[in-house]
Amino acid sequence: MDLRPSPRQQELMDLAHQLAVERFAPRAADLDRDAAFPMEDYQDLRSAGLLALCVPEEYGGLGADFETYCLVAEQLAHGNASTALTFNMHCLTMLMMGPLMNGLELSPEAWDRHEELSARRYREVVEQGVFYGQPHSEPLESGSQDELDVGGRRFGTTAKRVDGGYIVNGSKFFVSSAGAADYFATPAILLAEGSWEERTLYLSVPREAPGVEFSGDWDPIGMRSTVSRNMNLKDVWAPDDAEVLPPGVFGQLFQRQPHIFIAFSATFLGLMQAAYDYTVSYLTGRAPGVSGSRADSSAGGGALAEMLFTLEATKALFYRAISEQRLDPPTEVIQRARAAHVQVQRSVVQLTGEAIRVCGGRAMLKRHPLERYYRDARAAAVMRPWTQEAATQDAWETALQG
Repeated sequence: MDLRPSPRQQELMDLAHQLAVERFAPRAADLDRDAAFPMEDYQDLRSAGLLALCVPEEYGGLGADFETYCLVAEQLAHGNASTALTFNMHCLTMLMMGPLMNGLELSPEAWDRHEELSARRYREVVEQGVFYGQPHSEPLESGSQDELDVGGRRFGTTAKRVDGGYIVNGSKFFVSSAGAADYFATPAILLAEGSWEERTLYLSVPREAPGVEFSGDWDPIGMRSTVSRNMNLKDVWAPDDAEVLPPGVFGQLFQRQPHIFIAFSATFLGLMQAAYDYTVSYLTGRAPGVSGSRADSSAGGGALAEMLFTLEATKALFYRAISEQRLDPPTEVIQRARAAHVQVQRSVVQLTGEAIRVCGGRAMLKRHPLERYYRDARAAAVMRPWTQEAATQDAWETALQG
């Protein structure tokens, strides 16, 4: 088993790492302080061609698959975890339109129409540099037959069929890139008869479409630059060609491509690496603003070694998990994905907290990035649909069903 990146993957990882270290990192503290969206980071992604990372090569993109995306996102998180996390939403949209659909049974007519609509969206990404948000999370409300209970919340955004398109109504929360993304790939349930899988739509809603409103304060403990505010949709018009996926495909992907739920773990894995690297720099006196080496403590050295062991063990499990991404994976592969996901969720908090302890009280000052890393790490466990609690419960229930 060889988990080393391919030469092409390494090339893309190096590009992402260079952007993260040279461009994203110097801005990150100010963006965090102001809870401001990283528009300049996105301009850098655009200029480097990375907004087209997961656009197929035949449309002018870089043709990255799921595994390659995760490796690149991990590198971007070294500079700003918020940027990497919002980038996840954009790239997942591109992957869901393309390689993650491979193997689905659709009519030739449905495939032809999807390819035609996708080609237009890919061109917009490549030629205009647009990017997508994914407003999936919704408030917990009393249920009805038209609401889908997934990941611990009610899914109740609805779409009513009218001539030429749909009228969409609903409320979303924790919408990353709120007010910044050009389009929002929005799940909605068609008001019709049938199973929820068949009635799921995935519609492209422009940021400035009539009836779209972003509201609410954004002042969280961490991941502040994601700017994940509320999104309200009131009688929003979505034409037929707003279908990002053919009707019913989002529901299928939700059930048959479980690895999409661990994609954002790449961000937190990158955050772990950044915290470890900074701890080494701090202890050896190479970090900016640190005078002299602090590497003469055997207690600190032992803790640093434990951080390394945690990091490498987590990487190994996560890399294996993403290498196994496929349509309809067997149970043992899904269980390993859950294990990798929860291992990242736990370890990123443990490692970033330990980094502060090892470096000492001055590491808590905002002139150093460790306190930001620790605050950002706290978001890992609560991100839906595979929160740490939900993934853990799914894992033990599946094991006992044996």
